[in-house]
Amino acid sequence: MLKDAARWSLALLLATAGVMHFVSTRGFRIVVPDWATRATRLDKDAIVLASGAVEVGLGAALIALPRQRRRIGVATAAFFVAVFPGNVHQWRTGRSAPGLDTDRRRLGRLFLQPVLVGWALWCTSGRQPTARRRIRRGRS
Repeated sequence: MLKDAARWSLALLLATAGVMHFVSTRGFRIVVPDWATRATRLDKDAIVLASGAVEVGLGAALIALPRQRRRIGVATAAFFVAVFPGNVHQWRTGRSAPGLDTDRRRLGRLFLQPVLVGWALWCTSGRQPTARRRIRRGRS
């Protein structure tokens, strides 16, 4: 029950953050390091939009695909690891983004990243629902 609530909360957080990438693209561009545009051959706006789409997709998958919960948890944790260099870049350059407008908040965001990784892995671990268990619960 606690893990389910944590998974739903993480899904909501991801979906909200993802939508914010579409609403405030300019605000998130400064988080994208210049090397990321060279490595992906995408401009900063495209990277922001793509990461937002991934966040929305992961959030939806955490809820809609319970039988794939572990895989989605690992993918979510990997996503949090993949975007960490952007958080470091933002902290090092001192640039503000939505909700991260002070050096203290930008530094705090760096320490939040391992928590997010752990959260994703923890709330998606354990027994996975099977059709048999769902049927039994429905009949009770």
